[in-house]
Amino acid sequence: MAKDYTIFVGCVGGGLSYSPDGGDTWERVRTPLPSECNVRALTVYPDDPHRILVGSDVGVFRSNDNGSNWEHIESPMDNIQVWSLAVDPQDPDTIFVGTRPDAFRSKDGGTTWESLSLGVNNPCPVGVPRTTNVIVDPRDSRTIWAGIEVDGVYKSLDGGDSWVHLPDLGPDQFHGDIHGMTIRSGTKSSVHVTSPFGIAISNDEGESWDYHEFPKFHEGDSRSYCRGHIMKADDPDTIFVGNGDFIPGVTGAIRRTRDAGKSWDVVDLPVEPNSVIYWLATHNKKPNVIVAASLYGYLYTSDDGGESWSKLKKEFGEIRTVAVSPN
Repeated sequence: MAKDYTIFVGCVGGGLSYSPDGGDTWERVRTPLPSECNVRALTVYPDDPHRILVGSDVGVFRSNDNGSNWEHIESPMDNIQVWSLAVDPQDPDTIFVGTRPDAFRSKDGGTTWESLSLGVNNPCPVGVPRTTNVIVDPRDSRTIWAGIEVDGVYKSLDGGDSWVHLPDLGPDQFHGDIHGMTIRSGTKSSVHVTSPFGIAISNDEGESWDYHEFPKFHEGDSRSYCRGHIMKADDPDTIFVGNGDFIPGVTGAIRRTRDAGKSWDVVDLPVEPNSVIYWLATHNKKPNVIVAASLYGYLYTSDDGGESWSKLKKEFGEIRTVAVSPN
């Protein structure tokens, strides 16, 4: 029986592929998005799960029918790397695009764009910084969060017009190498950020951070390396973190907490990852569907909220982003 969700996979050198049946069969997008471009960013519109945005090194593209057809959105990003995308859940015409080093914003669905200056330190230890995460705060859409590789966390309280650099996550400069970001709303609101050392959680809007490091895989490893993470849509106490021995690494794991970070375990994957678990995805209308990708092309899916996992037969090259949408 075909699964009733679509998986999108963005690759470096492999463009965008999607599976309309949860991983059984696959299609590769070839036009207008070039099939061999670099795709590092995907997002699903919060008001319409069949509208998908893709960020590549040749611009931003959109599908209005869950991947069957695509349009190129003319923008200043046509010849620069796109690292992150966000759509305002209160106003889906407002789009944020994280680039290298700063970001862009459109208030009219992509017809016009304006550059946003976050004030990031440039250069950084990896050369030109990358805005790897942009998030519109679900509690207040005037609050925008940005994670920088490598320059920590920035926050705007006026929709992106001005920005402040939040306190460092830790003493090492690579504590500020931001890889993933989620926000918990409700009575126990918090901000979660992953960087190479682990996951940091702030309960005071980013003014201070509680950092958790994971065990090393091998005695000689410099650290236990973390990349993306997700929060379970119907259970914010449950967080999954992509982990590995390094980048790209030779092995990986998915770390899980069920109590908002107080304790952690490792999920049981059927095949050992061949590299760091780089990115994960879920959707609030399919909260028990979770997709995880290793950097070097393995895809794992869970249909029961992370209790059991399958490795998909299809393998890819270098995966940089994944997304899930309900059919």
